[in-house]
Amino acid sequence: MAFTEFRPLDDKSLLEYIKATPSLSSKIGNKFDDLTIKEVGDGNLNFVYIVVGTSGSFVIKQALPYVRCIGESWPMTKERAYFEALALKEHGKLCPDHVPEVYHFDRTMSLIGMRYLEPPHIILRKGLIAGIKYPLLAEHMSEFMAKTLFYTSLLYRTTTEHKRNVAEFCGNVELCRLTEQVVFSDPYKVSKFNHWTSPYLDRDAEAVREDNTLKLEVAGLKSMFCERAQALIHGDLHTGSVMVTPNSTQVIDPEFAFYGPMGFDIGAFVGNLILAFFAQDGHAAEGNDRKVCLCIFLSSLCFHSLFLFSSYWV
Repeated sequence: MAFTEFRPLDDKSLLEYIKATPSLSSKIGNKFDDLTIKEVGDGNLNFVYIVVGTSGSFVIKQALPYVRCIGESWPMTKERAYFEALALKEHGKLCPDHVPEVYHFDRTMSLIGMRYLEPPHIILRKGLIAGIKYPLLAEHMSEFMAKTLFYTSLLYRTTTEHKRNVAEFCGNVELCRLTEQVVFSDPYKVSKFNHWTSPYLDRDAEAVREDNTLKLEVAGLKSMFCERAQALIHGDLHTGSVMVTPNSTQVIDPEFAFYGPMGFDIGAFVGNLILAFFAQDGHAAEGNDRKVCLCIFLSSLCFHSLFLFSSYWV
């Protein structure tokens, strides 16, 4: 079965695709009778299929030409899959312990085949809500950020290498534009995509829209986001982009990757942890002092990150 042009896959057509793709079929020992395929995409943009057989497993992620949670009324480039695969491979070389391996990439089909992070891996955000302790998370995430940011920056690479890679990732302009819109523009004005708990937060939302000092500061941050090509950043490094067990940490979904300011990844991840910290009162059970754990984790993350980054520099 030939796949010479893009089309969204379903369970049946994906099975045919796997049969026709040696790099995928070999991962399941070319055994198809006992194969299970389950679509689990709960994000905003893509289809995600878990493929499991008795001889192996993998995940298939396919980008759609629109925002999945909105529909065809919000077009979105399928090329984001190319930049995601590129970033996964680059980050995987630099930090293989914390990035899932890519088995296959098909640019025509906007499709990535990669390692299946089997249970008990769960999304970090869900683990934080459940109050699960991750004793190695600070060490793992600081290692990931230190290695991927340092080794893709001019602190390590030559100017020629750096400029070549910056030019390649400049093609991910549509995803960068989306970040500019939803992070640096829409929250500070009237926008159809803004949502808050109304009427309880109406005055707070209005205060943000009317705060000209805040908007000037955000404009400066937006300028840095657009102009500072310091390192290959993940671009969407929140607690929904990390899968964890108490002993394993895996960073996924770098489709927003480009060469930008290092502080954006660091700030996004730490900011998500701060949000999780202040949300604990609504999730904690009696006798489970989550705030102490998160404080210790934040301190540990900062220490590990500074130590690792400075050690590479020296």
